[in-house]
Amino acid sequence: MDLLKKDNEKYKMKILLVNKFYYIKGGCETYYFSLKKLLEEKNNKVIPFSMHHERNFYNEYENYFIKNIDYNHSSLVQKIVGAFKIIYNFEAKRKIRKLIKDTRPDIAHLNNFNHQLSPSILSSLKKMNIPIIYTAHDLKLICPNYKMLNKNGLCEKCKGNRFYNCTLNKCVKESMLYSLINTFEAYIHYIFNSYKNIDMIITPSKFFKEKFVEFGYEEDKVRYLPNFINIEEYKPNYNFKNYYIYVGRLSEEKGIINLIKAAEKNKKYVLRIIGTGPIEGELKKYIEERNIQNIVFDGFKTGDELKALIRNARFQVIPSIWYENNPMSVIESMALGKVVVGSNIGGIPELINNDKLLFKHNDIDSMANIIREIFELTEDEVIKIGQKNRAFIEENYSKEVHYNKLMEIYEEVINKYEGVKK
Repeated sequence: MDLLKKDNEKYKMKILLVNKFYYIKGGCETYYFSLKKLLEEKNNKVIPFSMHHERNFYNEYENYFIKNIDYNHSSLVQKIVGAFKIIYNFEAKRKIRKLIKDTRPDIAHLNNFNHQLSPSILSSLKKMNIPIIYTAHDLKLICPNYKMLNKNGLCEKCKGNRFYNCTLNKCVKESMLYSLINTFEAYIHYIFNSYKNIDMIITPSKFFKEKFVEFGYEEDKVRYLPNFINIEEYKPNYNFKNYYIYVGRLSEEKGIINLIKAAEKNKKYVLRIIGTGPIEGELKKYIEERNIQNIVFDGFKTGDELKALIRNARFQVIPSIWYENNPMSVIESMALGKVVVGSNIGGIPELINNDKLLFKHNDIDSMANIIREIFELTEDEVIKIGQKNRAFIEENYSKEVHYNKLMEIYEEVINKYEGVKK
């Protein structure tokens, strides 16, 4: 009996789990590794495919990973070569074919794959009759710059495949070159129907599902399935100290600049900022120049250290100015029994689901008012909201709920393939 046959008898299902990063970089990777653990707990075989990096976790399939590609720290020549890899990475195509031949997965579940892995892997999967599921953690399939946001604010001008607007508005890093590359990439994959190879798109927010359908995807090929957490790992704490927090990347789309300005209007309340990112220096310079004393930078935190900071906070703020999906940081804070306030945009209202805890998107005064109002609530009122949040997460975001619904999607797509083969 060969090893593949033994594998098929030993495991419920063999899943090729794809993501371009194999270390914790953001919310997508948090989901990816939580999903990997969950699938393995349920006696499924998980076969990772990713990119080499010094921070990667060890796994037995790393020899199949592609070489590390860093578009942010590269020479001009490397950037030119990288531009071609963004569109079509032959190494990724070759290596995933080898991995499929050696492991014979039942299904491929893709997370973030664009640019480093590229859609080249889609054609390989399709040619080898592997059903393809894709979880949309961003809007890359319908927006060349991922986030429907540029220097002028929210932007949906690429609707109807008018991707040239990405270049006209310099949507990617405010660079004509980067925007042109991403525009060209979008047109190439539109012309060659690359994304049509995906059998089912999973969106963690209802908002994202609506956007994909609005931009031309068939509704029966887009399914809503929110993220999840292991509830047992999040012990709620309804007591708190007198500070509030921001947890996440320090970048413009996250609205962190607006939050700092809102905090400046509420000088008697301490804001703790947890995270790092490209505009960290700019933020610290702003605070120093204006001698703002009520803001503390805690840097990047993970694990128990992060949970402790959240558990002791009065509440968390999500100040995003772009279409957030289903933020893991919100789910985690609510599971810890915390109040969360946020922008009335994207998938945020689906989680917060309380107009009194939502402020107007990109409105500093509206945010500042909500912050002040939460500090004016009694301790009992804060605890009551935190308890409601915990109950909401227990009911809707548990790993059991997620696993059962995900298996239904897997089986539906696999059965369609089996039907075609017959």
